[in-house]
Amino acid sequence: MNTRTPVTLDGSYGEGGGQVLRTALALSLVTRRPVELRNVRAGRPRPGLAPQHLTAVWAAAEVGRARVEGDVKGSRELRFEPAGIFPEAYRWEIGTAGATGLVLHTVAIPLALAPLESEAHVTGGTHVPWSPPFEHLARVWAPAVTALGFPVRAELRRAGFYPKGGGEIVAWLGPAGARGPLRAEERAPVREVRGVAAAAGLPDHVARRMAQRVRERLRRVGLEARVDERRLEAPSPGAYVFLELVPEAGPRLGASALGERGKPAEAVADEAADELLALLASDATVDPHLADQLLLPLALVPEESVFTTARITRHLTTNAWVIRQFLPQVEVEIEGAEGAAGRVRIRGTREVT
Repeated sequence: MNTRTPVTLDGSYGEGGGQVLRTALALSLVTRRPVELRNVRAGRPRPGLAPQHLTAVWAAAEVGRARVEGDVKGSRELRFEPAGIFPEAYRWEIGTAGATGLVLHTVAIPLALAPLESEAHVTGGTHVPWSPPFEHLARVWAPAVTALGFPVRAELRRAGFYPKGGGEIVAWLGPAGARGPLRAEERAPVREVRGVAAAAGLPDHVARRMAQRVRERLRRVGLEARVDERRLEAPSPGAYVFLELVPEAGPRLGASALGERGKPAEAVADEAADELLALLASDATVDPHLADQLLLPLALVPEESVFTTARITRHLTTNAWVIRQFLPQVEVEIEGAEGAAGRVRIRGTREVT
């Protein structure tokens, strides 16, 4: 593989949003190959780089000591050329309620491959629309990628809701471990269901009502859930429910819902409970959010991995396409129609260390 030959990508492919950008930056760092993107976020109402995506670009540029062109707000073209991966302490501020977890996803796997541990602080939104909440990152994604040999730990220092953001997460990434595959075609028996009902800047009864409703909903189907009620400090008011399905072995599965103005606490709880019950009924081993984020690390494991997911998403198929552009030797098979349950098989490469 010629590490200096640029990979050229059309950002309008597939989901047409930030997923192409984030995965391309991560793979550019891992493979040391430059990447040129056109039509960045062409599938969004406001195409081009928004603050959250710019922060991801700048984070990747710091980690890789990269030469970058086109890193301005609204840009629809970007060239990124890294010099390597440099583990150290980093701090990135989005400046809006943009998702901190999505910025972290951009650099996490590259830094987890490094021989030394890195520490990354990211400020912005921690519980915001269009991205999984912090708890999914810390309690579902981080344990899953750590088990594959990419060590990640994360901690919430301050919650951040729309519109002000202002939340902070800190993550510890690496040093690299022994990489191994994921074999998860059948879900192990459920060991427990646990979760969080939390609110900031709202009356105490909001978190209590959300937790009570979740317990009631799950008790109807014979599940006893341990749901913690939390009062958070945050620059903007907000509320959420996060639920976690913990099997005896294999990846955890997450379900969540966000509060919003005029949405009753019980409706937030019902939304999260409905998602969890759908996951339970599907017998899937991986939830849809985790499924697309597992492809990158599994592409770097030189053995066959298999898992099932409750829903094939466009993010998943888009990630598979981006991986093939950088690593054509990686085999990715996705069985199932978009929006339906499916099975994913991936055989990674030995060429990336």
